Amino acid sequence: MQPIEVTARFEANGEIHPLQFIWHEQVYNVLSTGRRWQDETGLHILVMAAGERVFELIFQPDGARWFLKTPTASARPA
Repeated sequence: MQPIEVTARFEANGEIHPLQFIWHEQVYNVLSTGRRWQDETGLHILVMAAGERVFELIFQPDGARWFLKTPTASARPA
């Protein structure tokens, strides 16, 4: 997991919506979100960025930190 900077909207009901993130000095706008699940590492959210590239973001509420699960080779920046 790599620490990243994420801009997100937090709803009154506690739901989190990532809007964009920065990875390798590049800004990725989140076009849509998919599956979500919680485990011992945090809240996992699958997001789609331009080019139908899927990323897995992980939010750890203790400390309000975001991480990116290292993507597969097809999702890595060019």
